[in-house]
Amino acid sequence: MIPLVQPMIDQADRGRVDAVLTSGNLAQGSEVEAFETEFAEALEKRPTVAVSSGTAGLITALMGLGVSTGDEVIVPSFTFAGTVNAVTLVGARPVFADIEPASYCLAPASVEQCITHRTAAVIAVHLYGHTAPMTEICEIATRSHLAVIEDACQALGATLDTHPVGTLGDAAVFSFYATKHITAGEGGAITCRSDDVARRCRTLRNQGFNDEGAAVGVGYNFRMTDIAASLARSQLERAEAMLRTRRSHARLLDTKLRGVTTPTVAPGVEHAYGNYTVRCERRDQALRGIRDRGVDARVYYPIPVHRMPAHSSELETGVDLPETDRASAEVLSLPVGPHLSADDINRVAAVVNEVTDP
Repeated sequence: MIPLVQPMIDQADRGRVDAVLTSGNLAQGSEVEAFETEFAEALEKRPTVAVSSGTAGLITALMGLGVSTGDEVIVPSFTFAGTVNAVTLVGARPVFADIEPASYCLAPASVEQCITHRTAAVIAVHLYGHTAPMTEICEIATRSHLAVIEDACQALGATLDTHPVGTLGDAAVFSFYATKHITAGEGGAITCRSDDVARRCRTLRNQGFNDEGAAVGVGYNFRMTDIAASLARSQLERAEAMLRTRRSHARLLDTKLRGVTTPTVAPGVEHAYGNYTVRCERRDQALRGIRDRGVDARVYYPIPVHRMPAHSSELETGVDLPETDRASAEVLSLPVGPHLSADDINRVAAVVNEVTDP
């Protein structure tokens, strides 16, 4: 079976982690601080706060921007449930907007229709590694005095008009889970437009204690360990090389696949290919055929979040999101990561073509 994803752990990674284990300094410390500095350098020097996961980052970013009970936050339904869970966990209400059919990211017109006097923020997910239409979303947010959070958990390295994701909104959140562009096993990071928001996020991740050790509020234990940070730092050194390989594999699939609709890349966007996601007819039948032939294809996300019991309600069951429903019935994701060789990619293409365009 050609795996869909596989962490790229090398000897240098192991050495960096072992050095931390040998030191005995395992909790948040100098490695976390160094990682924050290095990550910020890659993202136009935006203040960076390392946290324990992408979901922890979303919760912290929302609270750091002042979102709380009674507020509404506009989100896509076609996303990982963690995006929406974070809104609920801070006491706010998720309001679901539809997506653009080509990019699978929030549709600005739908966002605008969702705004009420209770709306406090928009979470724009850079789904599958394609940048959301941030120019339009930020213009809408500015007119309505809303905060914009980028969910960049699948999109490290993606850009819009040469600006990297993580620098386009008021705050952005990255994940370093095992399936992401770089991994810390578990971990995340928040990049912030302002030092004030970053300062609040640092306090929230550490039980409400500020950098001077004073208890100035109530917070969480969302700290990243030095063990995780050492692995993330080592991975970050290879991030560009691994991203180039993803893009090379995606270009190869673009040229070889038939019988499916390959990913569209909007003008000005550099796709990060967190997933290589195609549309196809009779998706579930195609998925079975591809997997039966030894390629680990998967569906993200077969059930839109607004249809999940945890997030459906009398009010939300009437939401009409036609592009979301269509995507959830038609998409599947194929292997594209740097764990693959060109021969693997050729085999993926041959299998998909055999199933979808015999």
